[in-house]
Amino acid sequence: MMNNIPLSSTELGNLWQAYQEKSMKLRILERFIKNSDDEETEIVLQSAQDIETKNINAIETIFQNEGVAIPLAFTEKDTDNHAPRLFDDQFHLMYLRLLSQILIGLYALHSGMSYREDIYNLYRDFTSDSQTIYNKCTQSLLKKGVLPRPPSVPMPNEVEFVKEKSYISGLNPFGKKRVLNTVEIGLVYQALEANITGTQLMTGFAQVAESPDIQQYFQRGRELAEKQVSTMSNFLLESDLQAPSTWTGIVTNSTIPPFSDKIMMYMTNLLSMFGMGSNSVGAAFSFRSDLLLKMGQMLTNTFDFAKDGGKIIIKHGWMEEPPQAADRTKLSRRQSK
Repeated sequence: MMNNIPLSSTELGNLWQAYQEKSMKLRILERFIKNSDDEETEIVLQSAQDIETKNINAIETIFQNEGVAIPLAFTEKDTDNHAPRLFDDQFHLMYLRLLSQILIGLYALHSGMSYREDIYNLYRDFTSDSQTIYNKCTQSLLKKGVLPRPPSVPMPNEVEFVKEKSYISGLNPFGKKRVLNTVEIGLVYQALEANITGTQLMTGFAQVAESPDIQQYFQRGRELAEKQVSTMSNFLLESDLQAPSTWTGIVTNSTIPPFSDKIMMYMTNLLSMFGMGSNSVGAAFSFRSDLLLKMGQMLTNTFDFAKDGGKIIIKHGWMEEPPQAADRTKLSRRQSK
């Protein structure tokens, strides 16, 4: 009976957003699979493609049943099947792993905004599928020996409590800073992993972008990601912890775009949104004031970058408008004419 209730505004908006993401992901996977030369990697990519094809069909079925227009999203026009590979197989898995990590959090959020049981169950399946893809990518990269694990620390053998206010200090350049705790290490390491992948992605996109303004935007994105990698690496090194390697995954010398500027801008925007969310969480759970400040600065810089990216997308006429509430004022004026 609940499934006969019309979609709520939040359910419609979230499904619309999920359709955009999955449409983009399918285009990416098509190119990655075509350019893959590693059998194990191709199996992981093909599994992800099969999962997302099933899921996007499920969304289309709901839209059709509800009388909702199917979004345009991304089509075959957004890829060039004859373009040479831009990234190697290791990067294919690194990027797919990061994208799955983003979607795990996003679908968990969407499930908490669902009221119809079928929509809730759909996001539960989406979350499970993203976790499956994430784990396959992680295990494959670990098996290949190209995915650094976070640093280890001594196991605690007793319970301790904070005794001094200096525990939350860190802004004084002449004062002694405590080492990072394990919660902070996890947040720093996640930011590092995401920005290392982002650096390589922006490098490749800047190399093949066709519009000069978009090429410059990707170059700016690379510089921003590199700066954040340097900042987060220093936090680890100050605590005598090893920062992860930045060489995992290779960008080729190709200057022929495998993706349209439109889809590359959307990919970048999605990663920027993830970066803002991660930096917000990092700032919220950090007890060292200097780390909190840096996370806040990274959040501000990423927000400015994402905002400017949105302006470019609108300028080129690529921003598809989500479903919206009825404009009652506009409707009233139309009736009075």
